[in-house]
Amino acid sequence: MANNSKPLQCSMCGSVESPSNPVAEILPGLNLCRECVQYIDTQAQVSFKGKGGRKGSAAKGKASAAKKGDLASADLDVIGFEDVPKPQQIYDFLNQYVIGQDEAKKYLSVAVYNHYKRILKAGADKAEDDVDIEKSNIILVGPTGTGKTLLAKSIARLLNVPFTIVDATVLTQAGYVGEDIESLLTRLLQACDFDVEKAQRGIVFIDEIDKIARKGDNPSITRDVSGEGVQQGLLKLLEGSVVLVPPQGGRKHPEQKMIPVDTKNILFICGGAFDGIERKIAARMNTQVVGYGQNSAERRKKRENLMRYVMPQDLKSFGLIPEIIGRLPVLTNLDPLDRDALRRILTEPKNAIMRQYQRLFEIDGVKLTFTDDALDLIVDKAIEYKLGARGLRSIVETIMVNAMFEVPSSDVKEFTVDAAYVADQLVKQNFELSHSKE
Repeated sequence: MANNSKPLQCSMCGSVESPSNPVAEILPGLNLCRECVQYIDTQAQVSFKGKGGRKGSAAKGKASAAKKGDLASADLDVIGFEDVPKPQQIYDFLNQYVIGQDEAKKYLSVAVYNHYKRILKAGADKAEDDVDIEKSNIILVGPTGTGKTLLAKSIARLLNVPFTIVDATVLTQAGYVGEDIESLLTRLLQACDFDVEKAQRGIVFIDEIDKIARKGDNPSITRDVSGEGVQQGLLKLLEGSVVLVPPQGGRKHPEQKMIPVDTKNILFICGGAFDGIERKIAARMNTQVVGYGQNSAERRKKRENLMRYVMPQDLKSFGLIPEIIGRLPVLTNLDPLDRDALRRILTEPKNAIMRQYQRLFEIDGVKLTFTDDALDLIVDKAIEYKLGARGLRSIVETIMVNAMFEVPSSDVKEFTVDAAYVADQLVKQNFELSHSKE
C-alpha cells in the first residue's frame, strides 16, 4: 500500500524533509528542520551573552570562587591578578598529595605562577612595556616511582587552565606509523571541548620524554624516526608557533580540515626516568677517585643520588639534542624515595594507599586496620625490591587480594593486618619466592 503522507516542510527556510536534514513539528503549524534549529540555538546563545544573561551570572560565580581560593572552578577570563595563587600556595597544595620532592615542587609552583602572570598581565602591559616574557618549559628527571606523573596529576587538580598528560613513546616522525607530534595538542583541545582560545593557554605534561632520546651518535646511518625525528618535530611546539592540528588526531591527510593553534602561551612540562644517566653524571664528575685522603662517606653519598647533580650536558650525552634542551630551560630532579618517605606515602596523602583500601572495605561495612609493624614490613619489601612508590601498591594488592575475596562474603566487621599476616600472604602469593630467585 502506498504511503500518501506528504513530507514535512520547514516553516522557516522552506526546505523539504530529507534523511540528511529531518524536519520536526515543534508546535501546531510550526515545522523546523535540524539546520534551522541549530541556527536559532546559536543566535539565542549570542543574544544571552550580549545581555549579560546566564554567562554573566556564571562569571560572577567563578570570580567569587577564585576569591575564595577555589581556583579549579574559576576562569582566567574573570579572575584578576590578585586572585592568582602564589607559589607558596601552590606548593602547600602539592604537599597534600605528594610526599617529599621539595625542590621539584618549588620549581613547578614557580612555573605555574609565572604561567598565570604571562597570561593575565602580558596583554595588559604590552602597550606599556617592550619586554616580552618567554615561557619557562620544565623537564623533570628522576627514577621511576618517585612522583613525576603524580606531580602533574596533582597540578591538574588545582588548575583551571586546560591540562593534559600525553605519552612520548607513541610519537613518530611525520609520515611513519605512529602518532604525529601534533596529536599532543589534539589531546589538549579535547580537554577544553575544542575551545582554541582556552587551549592556547593550557599546560601539557609530556611523560617518558627520555624514550625519544637519540638511539646512536651517528644519526645518518638510519632514520631515527621515533627518537631524533620526534625531538626535531617537538621544537616548534616547545618554542611557540602556529601549528595545524588534526581535530580527530591520528594521521594527517590533505582533505582534512586543520585547527590552527598558537603554542606561544602553552606551558610544556616534560618528565622522564632517564635510566642510566647516572653513569653520564659520574663520568662528568669523576666520582671514582684513586688515592688516599678522600672522604669515602661523602663519595658514597654522591653515588647514592647522582640525579641531584644532573646538568644539561648530561641530557645531551644521554641522547637529547641541544636544540630541545635549550627549549626546556628549567631542569630539576626528583630524589629517590627513602624509607621515611615511603612510610609517609602509605598513610599521609589525601589519596594515601591505606585510605583507599580502608574505603574499599568500608563500603562493605568492614573496618580495616593496619598495624605499624605491618606498614614497616611493607616499606622494607618495597625498598628491598627497589620498586619505588609505585611498588607499594603492588605489594599491598598482593597482600590484600585474599582478604578482598573472602571478607565481603563473610560476617566479619573488623579486619586487622599485622606483620605476620603480611609475611604469610607474600609467601602464599609467591611474591617472596619470585623476587628471591632474581
